[in-house]
Amino acid sequence: MNLTSIVNKLYFQPRRRELERYINEGEAIQHEILQYLIKRGKDTEYGRNHLFYTINSYEDFVQNIPVNTYEELKGDIDRMRHGEKDILWPGQVKWYAKSSGTTNDKSKFIPITEEGLQSIHYQGGKDVLAYYLSNNPNSKIFSGKGLILGGSHSPNYNLPNSLVGDLSAILIENINPLANLARVPSKEVALLSDFEVKRDRIAQETLSKNITNLSGVPSWMLSVLIRVMELSGKKHLQEVWPNIEVFFHGGIAFTPYRKQYEQLITKSDMKYMETYNASEGFLVFKTTQLIKVCR
Repeated sequence: MNLTSIVNKLYFQPRRRELERYINEGEAIQHEILQYLIKRGKDTEYGRNHLFYTINSYEDFVQNIPVNTYEELKGDIDRMRHGEKDILWPGQVKWYAKSSGTTNDKSKFIPITEEGLQSIHYQGGKDVLAYYLSNNPNSKIFSGKGLILGGSHSPNYNLPNSLVGDLSAILIENINPLANLARVPSKEVALLSDFEVKRDRIAQETLSKNITNLSGVPSWMLSVLIRVMELSGKKHLQEVWPNIEVFFHGGIAFTPYRKQYEQLITKSDMKYMETYNASEGFLVFKTTQLIKVCR
């Protein structure tokens, strides 16, 4: 039994069975989550101002909580970024994902809590793997390493251990040390802000590794892979990484890049699985994947 089979049997198969409840009992789960969020937020400033302690149903929630734009919450978020506690969520929130601009501002900053990291973003990634391994029982994804491509971050108002930047960079910065054993490049390289420097360093660092899977934005990843091909002198990616089997992609549409990937990776069983891990949360992923078929 290979390592992937062992990990799958111990963790991902049980989780895959748990996920059936999300398919069959979606409404009930939504109510459970709503009650959890109200309970956690009732002692925050926002919770007190909106009478969270009186909310016992979805109807109560609708009556008490207005629909907010980012601009209406911006002042509270900025206070949080300066270190104030118990504003929109209990305690101090240290990480902020810099997302696309709004009507009245250049950027918006989405608070990323520890609970959000663990229960939404990281859990979403694990659930993607649970479905992937369920659909591909002969996978050997853990026999090698995953090339995970992320962005960069910077200090947040010079507060200790507080960061603002791309969601992907925040995820890499806070990833479980055990997960680092299964991923490349090194954290130092992964978080470089100069993409041209990062691209070259990643290509050099991963050239001789046993890469089995890729994760990242299709356009950025394609640029890195082209550099890998330049350094290797090979024609197709599987000549560099013969055990490559899947690309978990997201952030932008894959369709404009599909043909380039098909020319770069000509393995008949190469798989592509789309995910949508936004700054606001891990929203969706496809439970099946596209398999490249050579003609």
